[in-house]
Amino acid sequence: MASIAATTCSSGLILRRKDLANNGGSMLQFNGLRAIESNQVTASSGFNPTWSASTSVCVFAASKSTAIKAMVAPNVSAPKRETDPKKRVVITGMGVVSVFGNDVDTFYDKLLEGQSGITLIDRFDASTFTVRFAGQIRDFSSVGYIDGKNDRRLDDCWRYCLVAGKKALEDANLGQEALENLDKTRIGVLVGSGMGGLTAFSTGVEALVQKGFKKITPFFIPYSITNMGSALLAIDTGLMGPNYSISTACATANYCFFSAANHIRRGDADIMVAGGTEAAINATGVGGFIACRALSQRNNEPHRASRPWDQNRDGFVMGEGSGVLIMESLEHAQKRGANIIAEYLGGGVTCDAHHMTDPRKDGLGVSSCITKCLEDSGISPEEVNYVNCHATSTLAGDLAEVNAIKKVFKDTSGIKMNGTKSMIGHGLGAAGGLEAIACIKAINTGWLHPTINQDNLEPQVDIDTVPNVKKQHEVNVAISNSFGFGGHNSVVAFAPYYP
Repeated sequence: MASIAATTCSSGLILRRKDLANNGGSMLQFNGLRAIESNQVTASSGFNPTWSASTSVCVFAASKSTAIKAMVAPNVSAPKRETDPKKRVVITGMGVVSVFGNDVDTFYDKLLEGQSGITLIDRFDASTFTVRFAGQIRDFSSVGYIDGKNDRRLDDCWRYCLVAGKKALEDANLGQEALENLDKTRIGVLVGSGMGGLTAFSTGVEALVQKGFKKITPFFIPYSITNMGSALLAIDTGLMGPNYSISTACATANYCFFSAANHIRRGDADIMVAGGTEAAINATGVGGFIACRALSQRNNEPHRASRPWDQNRDGFVMGEGSGVLIMESLEHAQKRGANIIAEYLGGGVTCDAHHMTDPRKDGLGVSSCITKCLEDSGISPEEVNYVNCHATSTLAGDLAEVNAIKKVFKDTSGIKMNGTKSMIGHGLGAAGGLEAIACIKAINTGWLHPTINQDNLEPQVDIDTVPNVKKQHEVNVAISNSFGFGGHNSVVAFAPYYP
């Protein structure tokens, strides 16, 4: 919201919501990330709301809720969550491809154990590189999900997407037989990527330079462009609803969740397959990030390199994979008897408008993004008790995020936050997808995974980071932060579903 500063308190949001309700205020509809209708009526008090789609935050809810005392001003009603079953968005399936394998439960079990997936790179000869380690996926298998001929041709980015997407559909009991009985024009796909088919692109350029244009494969362009994950998944499954990709660097997956949910809320689709995918651990990707001076160089201790909020952090660690959710209207999920895992409450996206790679020191872009998420979700700051942080292990980014969290949540004593990237590295466009799954598993299991390598915490980080060992914690509302090069900010939130 352009009219709400980073320091806006929850009661300020409540007053605005009440003003709108009492004065016939606007009902926003969204086409993806863009507000397409805003019938505003200026309140008698003179308040004239302004809206901006430049920042996004998403929120989800789970099946049971912890009683929390919200600090609300007298005679002011608290924010209200969506109640219309056509507009409530629930999560009915999850699919993952990760450094810990392709099974959601195994993925989260490894996180709970505090196991590091960071190892030396052996996919290409990195011996001359100043960074020689990453969260590289090994022994990946697409058997049963991609036919052999296509599997050999595809960039790993799209292989990961297809497997994670199809596993998510399976988890939601939406296999091919079930899909045949549904209206496929109302099922869409929105899986984004920050880098696209980087290996396909690199190989094509190499062929051009070394052998000439006649030696470029006809798959060079199709397997390089970032929309191909959504397209290929739809081609394989026959899903004919809204289909495109979003590419906002490391904020990509959360942007996809936010936009997918808005398609459901405005009636464009009943189901959206949404998330992120990435496979940039190759010579081009690693070399490029080395040139940005963004990566940790702890080559002698790869498993200890990703260390969010630790005073000895020296940059992020590259990761890869895919995380995909099945997002569905509550009405449709109930009609088909789906197993509801959690609920998406809302989201928000913003831009720092500051620098290509460095975050704003005042954290305004991030804090306003969180505020937008809370408002879109119909929740107050006091309801949030878990934050899955972006927490990449960079010197500036980690503290900027914590400062922004403190601006929004005045009392952080009941909040726990952790950094999934401490174990799997930074999945770039896939990061938000992988971390959304971690959030939902935390809701379902009642356990938060640790942030590992917490040896010497920054003194200004006084929020519980779940250091080194998992903690039991009943999640009321979880938010997940993702920020990307270009100043793109996104936040999504989940909570237990309850009827």
